Amino acid sequence: MSDVIKVDVWSDIACPWCFIGKRKFETGAEGFDVEVEYHSFELAPDTPVDFEGSEIDFLVAHKGMPAAQVEPMLAQVKGIAAEVGLDYDFDALQHTNTVKAHQLLHYAKAHGKQVELKERLLSAYFVEGRHVGRAEDLADLAAEVGLDREDALRALEANEYVDAVRADQEQAMRYGIRGVPFFVIDGKYGVSGAQAPETFAAALKQVQDERAGVAS
Repeated sequence: MSDVIKVDVWSDIACPWCFIGKRKFETGAEGFDVEVEYHSFELAPDTPVDFEGSEIDFLVAHKGMPAAQVEPMLAQVKGIAAEVGLDYDFDALQHTNTVKAHQLLHYAKAHGKQVELKERLLSAYFVEGRHVGRAEDLADLAAEVGLDREDALRALEANEYVDAVRADQEQAMRYGIRGVPFFVIDGKYGVSGAQAPETFAAALKQVQDERAGVAS
């Protein structure tokens, strides 16, 4: 029996907790042999590709939250991100529709670079203020992780992987996933949210122990 533990992660590029959760999972998974696959989830599929305004403007306009509530909330999230080594820049962030980014993640999976691209997209969005909604900008990011820029651009412009994105979203509905990040460990244990590293470690250890019990 393989020692590798498969972990399927539903998340969105425009989800601050997804990047934080990624870091916490990585810490919790140290010492375990894991294979991670990312799946598409859009928190705000009605978002325009070129949203005119700041992250505060988006949350006020699209979520109905008062600005006085949004500012301290973002400050709190920025502080939590810093605790796991992430320097979020909400002032530079360019809010956008993420369906193309999700398509690119499926393209990257087909070419063995999904994990690298996921990290690159999250960092580009939350730390660097890069645009992750337009095909040309996404192709640049694809090239930065070693993918063929022109072929990635072709795939994005042809919506080659949009069906794969929709299939992920339908699977999330079947699982009852309402928010992200959501981790499915070994196909049977669900961990919702940016949990502490110890929570992830405990779930992985449980799978490991169960397998040892079966093998013994």
